[in-house]
Amino acid sequence: MVIFGIIGFLGYVLDFAFFAPVVSLRVVGRELIAIVLGIIAIIGSYYAGTLAWSIGLIILGYIASGLGGLLVLIGGILGLIASLVKKM
Repeated sequence: MVIFGIIGFLGYVLDFAFFAPVVSLRVVGRELIAIVLGIIAIIGSYYAGTLAWSIGLIILGYIASGLGGLLVLIGGILGLIASLVKKM
């Protein structure tokens, strides 16, 4: 998610000079949000076995969408299962 966000951000920054600035700013904002969510997901992956972080990763994966978001969503679901099995 972070790598795709950075690549998308750089592509749209270069595209900013040649095409409509308003459209490029919206897309750049979306890419910056993907980078921030990716960093949060990287930090949260260490704590994926706890209930709160697994639910947080599920929400982050849903918000981020895309391939990286799907992987974070799957990691959150697996962390949720692991945290619930650990309680039994």
